Amino acid sequence: MIAKTSMAMTSLLVATLAFSIVPLFAAGRTQRANATRLVLATTTSTENSGLLAELLPPFEARHNAVVDVIAVGTGQALQIGRSGDADVLMVHAPQLERAFVADGYGIKRVYFMYNDFVLLGPAEDPAGVGGTAEVSEAFARIAQARAEFISRGDNSGTHVKEREIWDLAAVDTTGVWYREVGQGMGAVITLANERRAYTLADRGTYLSYIGGVEIGVLYEGDALLFNPYGIIAVNPERHPHVKLELGQALIEHVTSPLGRELIAGYRVGGEQLFFPDND
Repeated sequence: MIAKTSMAMTSLLVATLAFSIVPLFAAGRTQRANATRLVLATTTSTENSGLLAELLPPFEARHNAVVDVIAVGTGQALQIGRSGDADVLMVHAPQLERAFVADGYGIKRVYFMYNDFVLLGPAEDPAGVGGTAEVSEAFARIAQARAEFISRGDNSGTHVKEREIWDLAAVDTTGVWYREVGQGMGAVITLANERRAYTLADRGTYLSYIGGVEIGVLYEGDALLFNPYGIIAVNPERHPHVKLELGQALIEHVTSPLGRELIAGYRVGGEQLFFPDND
């Protein structure tokens, strides 16, 4: 059993990390004199995985820019864009992204990379999800066993996908076994590991935690778990102060041959975390 004091300290720490919406500078990136600042609101997976520390520096050097990264759930990133507090969004909930553009808040959704979601859990697999034919069946078994499931509960891309699967499985998640914690992906993986619980995670963030957690992939491969990422420039017709030209330059960077090479080449422990869209 985990000591109550340890759990309390962990909860306080992850809550602080999740709700402090401030610029997060990736390790190794330097600030430049007279640089133009660009605000990027992005899903936590791109920051937690370490991808941005590889992807952004060449862009910053070329454009004499500093990218201020706000790493939150996709739903919150889109809200930041609606309020005009970001220039560019990098998110992974296509339906929400399309609505954002359709409502006039974004210029265009550009699909630029993907990975997939995986169902994580303890090796003992108390719900017996290993070997199930479909991810909805795996979720149904978790509910039937009343095995603890940690949900991000933050309207992130991961949370939106999770709710889609619960609906497909026709599961009512009311009950003490189901915990919505309102935290980012890294914090949720850590908490699920501490509690020997199940959770849904993007593969990129999970791979960046290998070696630091004991829970592992118990289900993968369903087509429903495909996880596309989009990048969107905020519409200056809604917010005239946004840096559209520099924002579009960032979009061009991540979709360029160099950007695709950086995405494809980023690995943790020899594992590729994200795959560029090469169409």
